[in-house]
Amino acid sequence: MVNVLTEIVINRPRAEVAEYAANPDNAPKWYVNIHSSQRLSPGSLDTGSMVAFTAKFLGRELKYTYEFVEYVPGEKLVMRTAQGPFPMQTTYTWTDDDGGTRMSLRNSGSPSGFSRLAGLVMEPSIRRENRKDLQKLKSILEGRGQIRL
Repeated sequence: MVNVLTEIVINRPRAEVAEYAANPDNAPKWYVNIHSSQRLSPGSLDTGSMVAFTAKFLGRELKYTYEFVEYVPGEKLVMRTAQGPFPMQTTYTWTDDDGGTRMSLRNSGSPSGFSRLAGLVMEPSIRRENRKDLQKLKSILEGRGQIRL
């Protein structure tokens, strides 16, 4: 089982951070390993929305589809995938923090085809990548003043 939590404080309003981070069209801009995202559900994003991603992790290309299983705009987004070599759940939460926003990113799951030991080895890699991702998101949002969403 993998369970990795990373957090960062971004000096932007919570609504702005949450709207940008929850929009899968922005994922390739701030996730280091995500190369593309494609909405599979028409309309606005909500619980039940499906998004396909292509990423590279530990030298392997991964294609997977996330379903939004819980979405409270400005507060929480939970996405889950069951297919592929690494079934995962990703949770974003946003809270106010001294004029900025604390964003939490949690990845949890049970990689199929990997031993329990491999899962333990993967946790530091996931944590390292998540830190890079959150730092890139912070740089994008803090470097823009008012951004267009």
